[in-house]
Amino acid sequence: METVVRFFQEGGTFMYPIAIIMAIGLAIAFERLFFLMNQKSSNRQAFDDMLPMLQKRDLRAALNYANSSDTKIGNIFSAAIARIPNSQRREEIEYALEEGLMEAIPQLEKRTQYVSTLANIATLMGLLGTIMGLIAAFTAVANAAPAEKATLLSQSISVAMNTTAFGLMAAIPLLLLHSFLQTKTNEIVDSIEMAGVKFLNIITERKPGQNDKNNAA
Repeated sequence: METVVRFFQEGGTFMYPIAIIMAIGLAIAFERLFFLMNQKSSNRQAFDDMLPMLQKRDLRAALNYANSSDTKIGNIFSAAIARIPNSQRREEIEYALEEGLMEAIPQLEKRTQYVSTLANIATLMGLLGTIMGLIAAFTAVANAAPAEKATLLSQSISVAMNTTAFGLMAAIPLLLLHSFLQTKTNEIVDSIEMAGVKFLNIITERKPGQNDKNNAA
């Protein structure tokens, strides 16, 4: 613990903004992670609950469930089911599903890009702190005695490099978390698209004897 505290203190003033950036980035990343995990489980549960209603073509019950469900699947299916009485064409229902998906994606990706941006800022802050430390080091060495210059310069460079090291220590976990969040978001979007295809197939599937009725008419 003493080594960590000494490392932090020797890095200079730039260590504090990097620490703040790291804390903000981690807070956003974990908030998004919990949100996406909750969305994945709740969307799957909503689809499993609505699937029997759709298979029985009980659209009223499915619509009531979708309206009361606080999930992306519920919102998307609600818009699509509401479109069915006005148009039975697959294309029209598909447009409603795509519109709902386009509204859901920004909410799933919300604040995720901040994690990557904060990681880049942490890296740049580390480099800036190192450059400022090196400038201060060379300025101090210029006024030092010749016998002390080598020792003073090596010590000053070592302290200045702490800022870059800490900046990378903050950036690497944030970049990994950003990549993981993007993967989770893509998985949820893919699952919603798959659920939409299943929804379309069930809704537009012809009932047994429907073709015979149409031919007789």
